[in-house]
Amino acid sequence: MTDSEITRPLRSLAAVTARLLVSGGPFEMDVVDINGIPTRVWKDAPPHLRAVLESSLDHGDTPALVYGDERMTHAEYFRTAATLAHRLVDDYGVTKGDRVAIAMRNYPEWVIAYFAAASIGAILVPLNSWWAGSELEFGLADSGTKVLVADAERIERLAGALPRLDLPVIAVRTDSPLPEGARPWPEVLGEVAADVGLPPAELAPDEPAAIFYTSGTTGVPKGAVGSHRNMVSNIVSGSYSRYRSLMRAGLELGEVQAFMDALPASVVLCVLPLFHATGAQTVMLPTLAGGGTLVLMYRWDTEEALRQVERERVSMITAVPAMISQLLSSPKLPEYDLTSLLVLGSGGAPAAPALVSRARGSLHDLMLGQGYGLTESSATATINGGSDYLLRPDSAGLPVATVDIKVVDPVGTELPPGEIGEIWIKGPGVVQGYWNRPEATAETFTDGWLHTGDLGRIDDEGFLYIVDRAKDMIIRGGENIYCAEVEAAIHEHPAVGEVAVVGVPHDVYGEEVGAVVRLIPGQRLDEEGLREHLKERVASFKIPDHVRIVTEDLPRNAGGKLLKKRVKEMHGWAEPH
Repeated sequence: MTDSEITRPLRSLAAVTARLLVSGGPFEMDVVDINGIPTRVWKDAPPHLRAVLESSLDHGDTPALVYGDERMTHAEYFRTAATLAHRLVDDYGVTKGDRVAIAMRNYPEWVIAYFAAASIGAILVPLNSWWAGSELEFGLADSGTKVLVADAERIERLAGALPRLDLPVIAVRTDSPLPEGARPWPEVLGEVAADVGLPPAELAPDEPAAIFYTSGTTGVPKGAVGSHRNMVSNIVSGSYSRYRSLMRAGLELGEVQAFMDALPASVVLCVLPLFHATGAQTVMLPTLAGGGTLVLMYRWDTEEALRQVERERVSMITAVPAMISQLLSSPKLPEYDLTSLLVLGSGGAPAAPALVSRARGSLHDLMLGQGYGLTESSATATINGGSDYLLRPDSAGLPVATVDIKVVDPVGTELPPGEIGEIWIKGPGVVQGYWNRPEATAETFTDGWLHTGDLGRIDDEGFLYIVDRAKDMIIRGGENIYCAEVEAAIHEHPAVGEVAVVGVPHDVYGEEVGAVVRLIPGQRLDEEGLREHLKERVASFKIPDHVRIVTEDLPRNAGGKLLKKRVKEMHGWAEPH
């Protein structure tokens, strides 16, 4: 994307929308009743996850899954998933509605187990692989899991709990002695026949398909119950947003279609954990549904990611901002051929606008973007990409066409453009509620609207801006301070790799502003330099009263979200002092 392309007038959103949402086109919408709520949906989205798996047969010998030196074609992946589906039915008695849990790193077996269980109407329970044994036990017991598919490390963590749970385990990639009731994956799978098909199953779009547990940064994790429609909507939403970005820049629909048709199948580096909504629903699902290749990483490693982009000719990465910052600041960046990379997206956590200028200064021209959503909205709700993102790097973007966004006051009244309030989301991605949590469901969902707990505003053109989490807002002497605004200003300093702004208890003001800043390796910055940097960027009462300069990574959960409570505890800011 050149400077001339981002400074010329963009085609109006109304004109682009009118061209994209035509009857008979790839982005035609319909209105259906979902639990009594009329909801706009993508008319041509796959009806369920079983159909997504079956579509792999259309892509035959093209690569589907890559893990290190291991490769599996779409046909092989389908046959393996279909074989496992039969084993779940025949050997373990899994029926429609039973829960099948997955607890492992990003192995190919994760993807296979996911689609095998979903294809027979079981409800997937992706468990956080970072969880300790007690947390894993909670997820298994809370969901009422019938079968667990787990790797060696997760089985070891659960060693004391498995007898209590009385749960059969399919053990992945382990040579250690297995506990009673566990069988190794190769033994369970057995022979994979060349002509194997899926067991019979009747599925409907709005039946439950998965329980994704919230990240649990505050309190006990809750299981968000997602339907097949919730998840497959992302497949069309991502494509729609790419079309919208290109047409906003001046291309006609036919030109965009021709451009997309000419591109080779996507090769997507999966750096996010698959148990996270972003990893599974906005990275894995669209990649495999489109006949692309999913390149799996065991864990995030900056240089390994660069190596994989060069080796596999990766065309797309979606990562949390901290990963992108590490990628761009790596001294190894110039040593790798990254010319295959077409799209670099941010998801899972808000990105600081300074990342856009860093990306443009470090990489060749490519489409940059970020999305906004929650586990409860099945990941994607808004997307900001292409020229729009370069012009508005502080915006979370526009809602996809099937999604409505509004900003409300404390009693739920919609606010006019520009005013800050809580963000509510409505659309085909909003989940059915929380597993066995009727009170929490009633508090969070109203007539199809999801109360996000995020504070934001919408401008006159419909672009959403995330201001802060409601619980993270600092009130200093009666003045509201939005952490995200201060963090964005700090990020503009070239020495800053990542930052957490938090409230520090104070006897007089109630709270003061604290900032923990991790520097980019080799860079220097002190407290006075940071405050000087901020003087022309934010009001004086927003400049941090307490600053810690660190070199180690800030604590985050597996989804990339800052653990601000942990930050405060680490620096002695959790209690009044």
